[in-house]
Amino acid sequence: MQLSDPDWLPGATPVDGGVHFTVWAGNASGVDVELYDIEGETPLTRKRLDAAQDGWHHGFIVAATANMRYGLRAHGAYAPERGLWYDPSKLLLDPYAIEIDRPWVHDPRLAERGVDTAALVPKALISRLPAPPYTRPPLFARDGLIYEVNVASLTQLHPDVPPHRRGTFAALGHPAIIAHLKKIGVSAVELMPVVAWIDERHLPPLGLANHWGYNPVGLMALDPRLAPEGFIELRQAVERLHAAGIGVILDLVLNHTGESDAAGPALSLRGLDGEAYFRMRDGHLVNDTGCGNTLRCEYPAARRLILDTLRHFVRNAGVDGFRFDLAPVLGREGHGFDPEAQLLTEIITDPLLEDRILIAEPWDIGVDGYQLGKFPQPFREWNDRYRDDVRRFWRGDTRMIGPLVTRICGSDDVFQGEETRGISFIAAHDGFTLADVVAYERRHNEANGEENLDGHPENFSWNHGAEGPTDDPYINGQRHTDIKALLSTLFATRGNIMLTAGDEFGHSQHGNNNGYAQNFPLDWAMRDMQLEQHIAELAVIRARHPSLTDPGFLHPEEVRWLRPNGEPFTVADWEDPHTAEIAMVLSDIAVLINRSRQPVQFVEPSRLVPARSVLFVAKDIA
Repeated sequence: MQLSDPDWLPGATPVDGGVHFTVWAGNASGVDVELYDIEGETPLTRKRLDAAQDGWHHGFIVAATANMRYGLRAHGAYAPERGLWYDPSKLLLDPYAIEIDRPWVHDPRLAERGVDTAALVPKALISRLPAPPYTRPPLFARDGLIYEVNVASLTQLHPDVPPHRRGTFAALGHPAIIAHLKKIGVSAVELMPVVAWIDERHLPPLGLANHWGYNPVGLMALDPRLAPEGFIELRQAVERLHAAGIGVILDLVLNHTGESDAAGPALSLRGLDGEAYFRMRDGHLVNDTGCGNTLRCEYPAARRLILDTLRHFVRNAGVDGFRFDLAPVLGREGHGFDPEAQLLTEIITDPLLEDRILIAEPWDIGVDGYQLGKFPQPFREWNDRYRDDVRRFWRGDTRMIGPLVTRICGSDDVFQGEETRGISFIAAHDGFTLADVVAYERRHNEANGEENLDGHPENFSWNHGAEGPTDDPYINGQRHTDIKALLSTLFATRGNIMLTAGDEFGHSQHGNNNGYAQNFPLDWAMRDMQLEQHIAELAVIRARHPSLTDPGFLHPEEVRWLRPNGEPFTVADWEDPHTAEIAMVLSDIAVLINRSRQPVQFVEPSRLVPARSVLFVAKDIA
């Protein structure tokens, strides 16, 4: 099934004399546009849009002008078992809105049928953006360092950022932030969700709020807390980062909306056409996301909205690419995940998107939801097997030398072809911070109000004999050494690598491995400067040695694997469950790994490698 093109662009399009409104709501009997005054409080007029062919509703309002506020009201059947939640008392956000006048605030009345919500919901702004920025090839390369960023947490406490700018895109583009990114060798920032989100309904009664943003309402509308000056603020941040040679990747949630489960509110897509936009089975919402609903990405209207969202951020903000949260949802069709699904094919062949960086989080919680290595070229994928195997090696697990080497070399057991498509990381927003990996043996999520049952139960972490902070200098020294070893391993890995903001200087979440409902701003005054300098030095080494950054899988003739005594590794060495020392000798550099608790002398090249260390020897090796 194809979706016809509307007479006008979807959304609100200002033209001379008024504004054209175009909305898709295939099952609606009617759609109204309601205009509001500049404060977004007083309704000025309401107009029923004309219903056109193939579910499009459109109309022209002479009284409308750029920067006015508006919302939508949809009419039709109320039959949740069919995916229909029509209720004209609910003011809805236009899915094509790019700016809203206030953040979303959860209120139980949003989900009460027949209760007017005009006073509770943000209004969309009729936006007329300046001419789009130049479209340029992505800055980010296959060997780059991705820096995963929560914009608010990164900048909230930075002393050099003006207080009124902290927590915003303007702060992200501040010279002090950019200088830090350059110091540690960042190639691209990956911004955690930037579009407007709403708290899950269980959080406000607990006095908590969603700080990550993975609960969107409106796929294009920026959250006003991040962009108080509107969409132009994102564009300016992108331009400043580009000027510094740093790319920008947006982490987008295109798998569900914050309208939650059957008891949730109709805020946008659900109120316009829940049957079309959400997957249903046996009269119930499918929950492959764990968030109450799942976008029906095979349906033409949903595909059109997702593609238009991606095009919007490329065309109007100039971003370099996207990371797709719970990405198997995008490839789910009636029979399950399909790497050749129509939406995935349309993304990689779209003229505006085909050269962008595309990164999949290759798992969701649906049937056959783990799809690592299964996404089509040119998608790159978060490699959680790298995370787990590298942690297990340094934790001291047995039989880990083979898995460690496989991960460092790009995971050719996972990704087929000539190059790795993996994004290698040791820690991400979802899970322990790097500092907590070596300080907590179990999760401590009590503050989330879920009896410490949320978050990953298995973290492959360790604590050196003390759970959490300690005054013991020996334990703290061991932890510091382990963090350096983990980071050095990451920077010795082929292809793309990723670091989460704060891991370069010891940021902790106090053992919380699911910090979505907690505010953990980076404390710039408490940075571990020794660790930060270690990262800066690793970045220099990696940049100078192409054999480390080459995304191609290592062929036997390109590398020698040696024992500390200089002899080649044997089958017995690989199979020995306790093997913990190895030299990876490449054409221009040697990487010496010693997991043992004692210093080890490596004969070729001749180096004494401290306990629990990775040493780079930059010299020609005969």
